[in-house]
Amino acid sequence: MSLRHGDTSDALNNRRVFLEGLGVDYRNLVCAEQVHGNKARYVSNNDKGKGALSWDNVLRQTDGLITDKAGVPLAVFTADCLSVFLYDPKQKVIGLVHAGWRGTKAGVLAAALVLMREKFNSRSEDLSVGFGPVIRSCCYEVGEDFKELFDYGLKRINNYLHLDLAALNKRQLLEAGVKEDSIYDSGICTSCSSKDFFSFRREGDSCGRMMSVLMLK
Repeated sequence: MSLRHGDTSDALNNRRVFLEGLGVDYRNLVCAEQVHGNKARYVSNNDKGKGALSWDNVLRQTDGLITDKAGVPLAVFTADCLSVFLYDPKQKVIGLVHAGWRGTKAGVLAAALVLMREKFNSRSEDLSVGFGPVIRSCCYEVGEDFKELFDYGLKRINNYLHLDLAALNKRQLLEAGVKEDSIYDSGICTSCSSKDFFSFRREGDSCGRMMSVLMLK
């Protein structure tokens, strides 16, 4: 699905076929230059189509997108990182976040929540949140230096340190006031499910990307 990573030759057609089945025009996608940072930005009707057909006009240096505009599909691309879907049914606002370990450490999810609150008075307790497929702690071995980065979400497996990205982001949501029963986790490990999902940890630099999409109708 990516225009930048892996084999991009069929990416546009793949987007079209996938999104047609959802009633979404792939030419309207809003895509970002994901940099593992903590910048979230508001997407307006004027941004519709940015990054949809070319990498040249993606929204630069952004890892979180929010909008209140119907018919504006937000997209993030992952291959082990976590995609987080945010929906405020009261204010009719959505958000889509790309959270790898760097973005998680930097607080990208919190930045998206703050932007939703400041711009639309969204309350964390009203949100419904979904987690897409992500590399799970079973497969995400990290260095001992991660003990200096995180005080939660680390576990020992066969004497090696492993990171749980989903658990880290869930904790951040709970600390922000999101209700636990409003957080839905796919439970899928991208590295374990090699037939169905890309995994950068498993495949390396040639790895393609999956696309997560969220749109208000």
